[in-house]
Amino acid sequence: MHYEINDIEALPAIVSQFLKDADKHKHFALFGSMGAGKTTFIKEVCRQLNVKEVVTSPTFSLVNEYTLPDNNKVYHFDFYRIKKEEELYDMGYEDYVYSDAYCFIEWPEKAPDLIPVHFKEIRIKETSSGKRQLEVNLD
Repeated sequence: MHYEINDIEALPAIVSQFLKDADKHKHFALFGSMGAGKTTFIKEVCRQLNVKEVVTSPTFSLVNEYTLPDNNKVYHFDFYRIKKEEELYDMGYEDYVYSDAYCFIEWPEKAPDLIPVHFKEIRIKETSSGKRQLEVNLD
C-alpha cells in the first residue's frame, strides 16, 4: 500500500486508513531516515488507538510501553542506539515481539537478524518537496 502525506494535517486521515488496511496486523518494522517521521507516525497511531500515556521516542530506554483502554499494550522500540543484538535479548525482547500486543520497531536495520518474519514493513521517505511517502507491505 502506498500513502502520500502532503502535510502534518493529513496524517490523521492517513493513519486511520492505515489502521483499516492493516486490519489484524499488529507488528511493524519502520524504516526511514532520521527525521522522516517514524515517531510522529507511531504517535498518531497510538492517539487513534486511544493510548492512555504520552507517547515519546524510546531512544534511550529502547522500548516504551503504552496501555490501551482495554488494558492491552502497545510496545514502541527504537533500535537506533543498539550496539549489540545481545542488548535486546537481555531486556526480554522476545516476550514483546511474540506477544499479541501492537509492536512498532524504529531502526530495525540495526538488528536485522532479530526482526521476526511476521513483522510487516513500513517505509517512510521524505520527498524533495518535504512531503512523505509511506509504503506498507502487508504480504
